[in-house]
Amino acid sequence: MHARIVTVQIRPGKMSGAVLIYRDVVAPLLARQPGFAGARLLTDARSGRGVLLTLWESEAALQAAEASGLFQEEIARFQPVLGAPPSGEDYEVSVTV
Repeated sequence: MHARIVTVQIRPGKMSGAVLIYRDVVAPLLARQPGFAGARLLTDARSGRGVLLTLWESEAALQAAEASGLFQEEIARFQPVLGAPPSGEDYEVSVTV
């Protein structure tokens, strides 16, 4: 299994908007992707930070989603609420409990 983690900074007062975008728009888009294995949005309203975690059945599925422009589309949907450019990294999931 592989994961992509994207860290975002949300503008003050826009956290609920970010959560709605992820829940109502991004999550359904992700769910339709081949090899998609789950997602989480972690938020800290005090700092305005958010972490978007997507899980993929394989590295090939993650790379295919990236090549399709999915991740760029996902981040573009957050532009109205972002306070700074996002940063992302890919990982191999080594342990799941």
